[in-house]
Amino acid sequence: MTRAEMKKVVVVEKIIGGHMTNDEGAAALGLTKRQIIRLKQKYNQGGARALIHKNRGRKPAHSLKDEIKERVAERYTQIYHGSNNCHFAELLEEHEAIRLSASSVRRILLGKGIKQAKQRRRIKAHQPRSRKAQAGMLWQIDATPYAWLEDRAPVFALHGAIDDATGIVVGAVFSANECREGYSLVMQQGIRKYGLPLGLYSDRHTIFRSPKEKLTIEQELAGETKPLSHFGKAMKELGIEHIKAVTPQAKGRVERLWGTFQDRLVIELRLLGVNTIEEANRVLPKLIAKHNRQFAVSPKEADSAYVELGSDTNLDHVFSLRSQRRLGAGNTLSYGSKIYTLAKPVSCHLHAKSTVEVRETLKGELILWLGGQALPLRETQKPSRVQQRKMADPVPPHKPAANHPWRKTWIQKQVQHNTNP
Repeated sequence: MTRAEMKKVVVVEKIIGGHMTNDEGAAALGLTKRQIIRLKQKYNQGGARALIHKNRGRKPAHSLKDEIKERVAERYTQIYHGSNNCHFAELLEEHEAIRLSASSVRRILLGKGIKQAKQRRRIKAHQPRSRKAQAGMLWQIDATPYAWLEDRAPVFALHGAIDDATGIVVGAVFSANECREGYSLVMQQGIRKYGLPLGLYSDRHTIFRSPKEKLTIEQELAGETKPLSHFGKAMKELGIEHIKAVTPQAKGRVERLWGTFQDRLVIELRLLGVNTIEEANRVLPKLIAKHNRQFAVSPKEADSAYVELGSDTNLDHVFSLRSQRRLGAGNTLSYGSKIYTLAKPVSCHLHAKSTVEVRETLKGELILWLGGQALPLRETQKPSRVQQRKMADPVPPHKPAANHPWRKTWIQKQVQHNTNP
């Protein structure tokens, strides 16, 4: 008997014994007078046991069958281990045709002594920043290394970008480590599918900024500008405002995305039988589309802030390595210990010893960037140097005889001169 039921018994006994009225008993139990009269009738018919709830000890009619509970626990330990309760409930409905709530899944697992693999810890609270009003006003970009394939492959990094207003993952790619190529591919994916965003939020990794961007007072007075990294130059060329966060909490949208992906993508990749980073990149677009369907939200304003990419803009040429070279005779230049020249003749005249910009794309294509135009380059052979004519063998020096006058000392010569007047 519960404490509440024992309280009912005591109050009803006092009312029957004449120590309390029906109104006082109703006030003590928080019930109506009519309910008190019914409790008295039950007590008179069956005693204190009649006040116990009739379903006590009975199995609810809507309770889950033991076979389903056993199957849920078995599938978790064999296949879906590591997933959280919410994700596990979704996987059961998708793959096993078992529809359960996350709370039901939690009760089943706890009843079997199975705790959630990843325990949540309380983190320091930060004031949340409001989402942008329109899609395309701001993207947040980042990368995180993780054991995405568990023990089936080494740790590698996932690069991703998320729209701040809608929570849509605009691009994602796996790479061996955090690198400029990974970020460039993510930006290309998002721009080709949605358009150019107005701003981009990133951390202060040297991929995004030059380590020499801090200018001295003399440089500022001389009018010099901060040097940009290769990625920063691409953002400037596309007209995207690049903001570099000082703390991870400033770009909390993409930071929270990694927690979701580490909970869900690992399980999804396991279920798909992915064992290599190449296979992971092939199935990643499908998983990103599934994520966006489930977690994307509507922006505050329906109008989009995306800017359409111009037809004359080649993203392969924008996201490239850029370096300065000096032209040699015959429009040749040196790059990577090799000599290159123009693949096709050009109408404009290029002066020898002039400084030009050379760009190397992610695919390894080499171009000469001149006046906003890409001129393809091709490898050529180094001009052979004219060898100097080989000189004749030198004549060996003449060795004078032992009685040669040069071998005599000056005193000997003086004595000989005096004796021969």
